[in-house]
Amino acid sequence: MLLARLSALTVPLVLLAASAQAQMGPLPVDVASPLVEKIVDWDEFTGRFEAVERVELRARVSGYLQRKEFDDGKFVQQGDVLYVIDPRPFQAEYASTVAQVAAAKAEQTRAEIELIRARELLERNTVAQTTVDQRLAEKLRADAEVAIAEASVRSALLNIEFTEVTAPFTGRISESAVDVGNLVTSGETVMATIVSTDPIHLSFTASEADFLKYTRLNLEGARPSSRTTANQVQAKLLDEADWSWIGEMDYVANEINPNAGTITGRAVFANPDGVLAPGLFARLRLIGSGEYDAILIPDAAILSDQDRKIVMTVDGEGVVAPKIVTLGPLYRGLRVIRTGLTAEDKIVVTGVQRARPGGKVVPQAIELTFPDATN
Repeated sequence: MLLARLSALTVPLVLLAASAQAQMGPLPVDVASPLVEKIVDWDEFTGRFEAVERVELRARVSGYLQRKEFDDGKFVQQGDVLYVIDPRPFQAEYASTVAQVAAAKAEQTRAEIELIRARELLERNTVAQTTVDQRLAEKLRADAEVAIAEASVRSALLNIEFTEVTAPFTGRISESAVDVGNLVTSGETVMATIVSTDPIHLSFTASEADFLKYTRLNLEGARPSSRTTANQVQAKLLDEADWSWIGEMDYVANEINPNAGTITGRAVFANPDGVLAPGLFARLRLIGSGEYDAILIPDAAILSDQDRKIVMTVDGEGVVAPKIVTLGPLYRGLRVIRTGLTAEDKIVVTGVQRARPGGKVVPQAIELTFPDATN
């Protein structure tokens, strides 16, 4: 009984509200023409920073580690001595090779004297030609022994030099993987790693569709290929709102990954303060179109109808007409409209809730401007 009474009272109330709205007449709304600006689109990707140079330090001679000359995790300069392997065995080897050179040169001198004497005797017909040939062979063998001994000296000097493990480039070094007193094996023991930090790479993957889009833009002359042109890129870290890092493309892979359907790209950024570290994730955006005239409106003027986006427009008679639009990215706080609007349309900017399709409104013209915030 109570529900029936409430229902009976509701109908007159609705009719009364509708009658009141009809008596008020068309309501005022703010309308404006879309802004038109020449822009380019930016495509966004997720990437990871990587060192331009990275090396695992390995000794070039085997021996016991005598000294460590750096602090873990610090910057080291190219050429800095980082480790010293006990040089005494190699110094002894060097002394031995020097002595071998002296012995080989003494034998070389003896062989040369014997050869000269044999030639003199041959001129007097007191020895046969075979004796001269034998002395010549001995001289050549002595020359070769000197060359071998001198090569051994150079090798021994290199081994002494290799007992000092130096930094091949400037960068940040890891913690040491070996302690003083341990045996280091040539070419096997990883002693530490060094990564460069300035400049630094940002690697990312793009889809096959993106690759095809960029290829066609290049063929059309709308956007140069990043294979041949250092196209500008912008990046921001996970805790940053602005695209404050400016870099340029320096590599695109030569093939599509057949398993993932993606292609790898790489940009390079200056990093003088070392804020960007290898391994950090970042968002990156890359020029994704040629320059074009974009239709721009505020997001507040856009309505949603399930999966459709609608903008209310007003004609010269004040009649409201909805238009289905396709949205693009944000540009300086305004939304790019791909399709559905023209620069001549008058869109409802504020008071959208008072604009009903087919109904009349009182349009009040305003001028759109870019918000202060930059996106």
